[in-house]
Amino acid sequence: MILLVSLLLSPACLGLCGAAAEHVELERIETCSTKCSQGLRCKTKPEFFPPPCQKPTEDLNASSLFQNISLSTVMSCEGRQKCSLHLRIKATLQLTGSVWGMSVCTQTAGMLENCRSFSIQTAARGRKSGLQVQVENDCSSVSPKQQVQVTIKSFPNYCGVMWSGTYDAPGCSHEDLRKHIPVCITGRLSYDVDPEKKELNVTVTDMLEDYDYQLRLCHNDFVCFGTDANTVIKKEESIKSATLLYSRPLPCLCIEGWSITTDATRVQVCPFKDNLEELWQGITFDPQEEALLWEPACPVTAVVTLCQRGEDGVCLDLPRSMQNVSREKITFSEVDMHPQLCMKFTARGQSWTRCPFVDGRFRAWKVALTKQQGRQEVKITSLLNATFSVGLCVKSAASPMACQMTETHTVNVEEDKPFSLNLAGKLCDVNYCLQVTRLHVKHAATVIQCFEQCNQSQPLQPVAATLNWTSYILPVGVCLLGIVIITLVLHVLLTVHQKKNKQTHRGYRAEAKQTVSAPDCMVSTLQPAFQGGVFLPSCPQCTNTEKANLLYD
Repeated sequence: MILLVSLLLSPACLGLCGAAAEHVELERIETCSTKCSQGLRCKTKPEFFPPPCQKPTEDLNASSLFQNISLSTVMSCEGRQKCSLHLRIKATLQLTGSVWGMSVCTQTAGMLENCRSFSIQTAARGRKSGLQVQVENDCSSVSPKQQVQVTIKSFPNYCGVMWSGTYDAPGCSHEDLRKHIPVCITGRLSYDVDPEKKELNVTVTDMLEDYDYQLRLCHNDFVCFGTDANTVIKKEESIKSATLLYSRPLPCLCIEGWSITTDATRVQVCPFKDNLEELWQGITFDPQEEALLWEPACPVTAVVTLCQRGEDGVCLDLPRSMQNVSREKITFSEVDMHPQLCMKFTARGQSWTRCPFVDGRFRAWKVALTKQQGRQEVKITSLLNATFSVGLCVKSAASPMACQMTETHTVNVEEDKPFSLNLAGKLCDVNYCLQVTRLHVKHAATVIQCFEQCNQSQPLQPVAATLNWTSYILPVGVCLLGIVIITLVLHVLLTVHQKKNKQTHRGYRAEAKQTVSAPDCMVSTLQPAFQGGVFLPSCPQCTNTEKANLLYD
């Protein structure tokens, strides 16, 4: 039980101890030195070419020869901001007749091994055999966050009698180093945000003395890519502050500062690091490819899905539309342009929804419900040639959002030509709805249109829109009416012309007869004969010819 508790508490203790160590002040030394206990004087000598090892005696081994080995860091300072780090090596050495010292070698990445030996003076070797001597040396220089390989050998050097270990020097995150080691002095940045003016007022403290200071805004990724906002604070200025302008409050937008020296360490603060909502902008749509595109302005680990937003504001994910994103642009191809179709972004346990078609700029189709003379009519209007699945469904009493399909029809709607459905009968029941989905696309919204109660008995009949037939019938009717009017006019003109020709022909014939028959059919005016008010000629030759009928008063 005690072992279990200790194991559980060990990580917490290590974290707390590590955090506390970051704020512990390092031990100061005036100069580096080598010390030996028991009042012995140690002789220190560099080893540029260590001698080859010798064969050890049977009683020699590293565990009995070297004990209580410890490695630590100390600081040596010449001024407040002019300090350096040193590696302190402590070890307890068991003196023997054949071992009277030790050699220490340190090596860092990319550097040659640096060795030095520590030995007891010759006069004290014989009488100090079997004595344990503590040897301490702090003359090995190290850099912040540098890894050092340490090897301790017997002196003289016996083969296999050695100890080795690795030590990591504290980094510039250590509070003491940030104040006193020049390479770690980055300055401290504080800021105020003015969102209306889009300004960052930055103040620098604890900057490296006698050097100018560079400030800039950058977008943090593998490296921090700079923006146009940058300035230099001169070392002579009493107030170390500046104002930087920004365009968008992105979570990766950081203030970066450093002293203008060679290989200076830089410090960053990111004022908007928690402002993930700013990333979910910049959604674009390609109407030719019917593709939704989005690229993150900052590196972010998120999941993006397409969803359909309902009247209650809940956005339900569409099947097979999930994509993981970090830096790359994402594309959703063959997307139906409908106001209810949205993009959902999920990151750090939160979700945000953006609906790019809600403003109506890209609306491919719509369903409109109208009521004329007690009859409900649904019109589907599309800005492009499209195929739709139109189905009748029944609402569930248990779940208002659920709708169970009963019958389905496939209709083709031409561009800018409304397609009408006359609804009657069971469609007028308040439990029935019409479900419309665009076909032949990968991602589409499903529109559910419900109806009011009415009194009709006709079944669902897809019919062509009235406006479409009217556009054809009206021109044809006008043409037919014009043809009829022209035919009547021509007929009247032809009749009048024929009558005139007939009268003219008769006049010529009558005149010709009178001229030829005048001697035989001469009527005497002196001896008239009246019969019933009609004058009859007395000429016998006129009995079988045309009679001359004269009316009288």
